[in-house]
Amino acid sequence: MSLLKDGSKSKEEIQKITGPAMLDYHLQLLQQAGLVDAKDKLFELTDFGNHFLESKTHTSTGPRKDLSKSKPIDIVEVRQFLPCIADKSKYRIIARLKPPLEGALELLEPLFPRARYSEKLGVLIIQKKNQIITVYSTGNVTMTMVSSIEEAKKILEDLKKDINDAIETGIKSTFGEKIQVDHNEVYKYLPGTNCRICGEQSCYSFAIRLTGNETTLDKCRPLFEQKYAINLEHLQTLMEYL
Repeated sequence: MSLLKDGSKSKEEIQKITGPAMLDYHLQLLQQAGLVDAKDKLFELTDFGNHFLESKTHTSTGPRKDLSKSKPIDIVEVRQFLPCIADKSKYRIIARLKPPLEGALELLEPLFPRARYSEKLGVLIIQKKNQIITVYSTGNVTMTMVSSIEEAKKILEDLKKDINDAIETGIKSTFGEKIQVDHNEVYKYLPGTNCRICGEQSCYSFAIRLTGNETTLDKCRPLFEQKYAINLEHLQTLMEYL
């Protein structure tokens, strides 16, 4: 994964550095976990892989920073990624803010009424109605349940304005709301196979136990297959609210 951090590489290029031993096996595992993708015989990190690698190479987003010393941010990229898992008529959007807020991101939590900073993931999670906006210390932003690119751009512009106002004038704390995660919402992102590998009778009962903190995501082994990588990322975000 570290080799792919600076750009995509072919299997042959990777093999020259790592050697051929079990390379196919490891590449397959990375793809199944949604950390690496293969396009036109080139392997590259997914956004999920980039976030994961960042969290492993930097155990902390750095010391708390004085937000006033941060530079104003700008939106440098917005792209439509995939239809939402929970609602195929909605979209999941990936964007990028620059420069990254790094350790200063934690200071922004009081700026939004329904937000939580996760030190473990290095992300600020903001909930607006049924939308979840995740801002990463590395500059990436993901959004769920967005109707269109235009709506996404409007949300990003509002986010940019709120953050830049805070950089210029300081944080004006909002009244925080306790965020509730319903087991039905969690169930939407589970595979729905009712395979019982987790030890439960169904995915629905597993969702109930998850929201009650009576089990953990790693018990659902199908979630770690490549086709469920986005579901897993959504669920990891939701679990931060429990």
